[in-house]
Amino acid sequence: MEALWEGGTLSAADVCDAVCEPRGWSLATVKTLLSRLVSKNAIAAQPDGRRFLYSPLIARSDYVGGESRRLVDRLFGGSASSLFAHLAEQEALSEEDLADIEALLKELKP
Repeated sequence: MEALWEGGTLSAADVCDAVCEPRGWSLATVKTLLSRLVSKNAIAAQPDGRRFLYSPLIARSDYVGGESRRLVDRLFGGSASSLFAHLAEQEALSEEDLADIEALLKELKP
């Protein structure tokens, strides 16, 4: 999905160029994944000669929002503060992360 969000409309070969080497995937793997995303209505496939061109149907922000909520619900009982507490306890937040979170909270607070 990242390749499609960044590149717009791409062929399977274009997607593979972006993701295969770093992930150790083959073109066949990419085509299988693209087919599954089409069946889930996450991307569209348009014929273009002997190939298909794929484009995202879901905005990245919508996807990230939904997945973030599911993560918090599934792992932290719906409590975002529990997620932040866990990250802080595991020292997964840098000083810069903490400053960014504080600034965001100040912006959101009425």
